[in-house]
Amino acid sequence: MIERLGGEIAHVLKERPYRLIVGHGSGSFGHRAAARFKLTEGLRVPLQLTGVSMTQEQAATLHRFVIGSLSEVEANPFSIAPSSFVVAAGGRPVSFHDEALLLAYDRGMLPVLYGDVVMDREQGVAIVSTETLLTLVAKRLLARGTVVRRAVWLGETDGLYDADGRTIPRLSPDDFETALQAVGDPSGTDVTGGMRLRLETACELARLGIPSLLVNGTKPGNLEKAVRGGPVPGTLVE
Repeated sequence: MIERLGGEIAHVLKERPYRLIVGHGSGSFGHRAAARFKLTEGLRVPLQLTGVSMTQEQAATLHRFVIGSLSEVEANPFSIAPSSFVVAAGGRPVSFHDEALLLAYDRGMLPVLYGDVVMDREQGVAIVSTETLLTLVAKRLLARGTVVRRAVWLGETDGLYDADGRTIPRLSPDDFETALQAVGDPSGTDVTGGMRLRLETACELARLGIPSLLVNGTKPGNLEKAVRGGPVPGTLVE
């Protein structure tokens, strides 16, 4: 799956001069260790220090798979480790050193970041989600005058489903509370909020003027079509 998605990204980048920033989650890699050691609650006992290192290492392991696949198809990825440039306070990022990311972006590379465990001034450590990081990046890009055309979110469904299992084609931030009724618990182990967080993030980006498209990443071609702005089954949040 990672290799196929990397190929779609590379194809888009080579065919037209799109500018992309990629963020990926941790799945069962980082989430499982973070949940086991209860890192979302901050540091309370010495044993959790082992969990911090384990979460960081496991998230980085998946990240290396992603970077390796993108490198093989010459997408020119530039790895960004959030634990090295983000500091939180009370679970929320308060210090965000984005110069390396923006310089890589300006030089035509493909910045790639991911959800990670970071240092927290108040509670010791915190988990910062990919959704939170990409929102921070989007705000920085907008602040310096860069046009952000869309955000594409890949999942295992054709967007957000209603109570009858049908795709909701379009949502606005005003529809958020109603849409939440269709959102169930995340599958597998998740410590950052699953689809609820993704929907919250999409609504926040919509308020900034950035539309989001939630599509099924398991179906070949969907990512490429979504990036190009072509028709693809999913949910548009704007």
